[in-house]
Amino acid sequence: MTEFVHYEQQDDIATVTMDDGKANAFGPTMIAALGDALERANSDAKVLLIKGRPGVFCAGFDLKEMSKGDDARQAMVNSGAELLLKLYLHPQPIVVASGGHALAAGALLLLCGDYRIGQQGEFKIGLNETAIGMTMPTFGIEMARDRLGSEHLTQAVLNAQLYSPDEALTVNYLDQVATPESFDQVIEGRLKSLLALDSKAYAGSKLGIRGAVGQRIRASLN
Repeated sequence: MTEFVHYEQQDDIATVTMDDGKANAFGPTMIAALGDALERANSDAKVLLIKGRPGVFCAGFDLKEMSKGDDARQAMVNSGAELLLKLYLHPQPIVVASGGHALAAGALLLLCGDYRIGQQGEFKIGLNETAIGMTMPTFGIEMARDRLGSEHLTQAVLNAQLYSPDEALTVNYLDQVATPESFDQVIEGRLKSLLALDSKAYAGSKLGIRGAVGQRIRASLN
């Protein structure tokens, strides 16, 4: 789709791979390409897999874009928030596979998945916004509250705690952690199990579970 995002489809499974050759920064180009991929998957596939490059899932919003000034920063955050909300409410099953670091907006991408698979390794996962001088926006707080649970909000969001993949499993950033050797096999197994579910029922149930949070997020973006 672009040099940063690669789209493949096989047997009703769409695979979207983020790879900018660096930290997979969540910048305007990446955000737009992911949005295009989401629309394509919604039309052509039944299940969506989102993954990053080996060692890095996504390091968060593009700091170079942030440095361009308030207007550029706000435009990027706004477009990122819109994409995250679409992912969070997307009617199809989404598997997110993190084979590396997932920080800030990268961790929010994890929270949008319906099944999150991490890979064992010396990786960090978490919302480090307050550690880098950023106030967590409402959309991030609401997603974290929903997926991590209120009991983890203070450490995960306010205190910017970063976790290893195994630790991230215990605070609900991840649903499963696999060894490097079994990572691809675990992903394939989960995708096949989700394909067996009824698409219409899945979409309706997801909206029932996440609709109220989605409305609060939408209100915060207006």
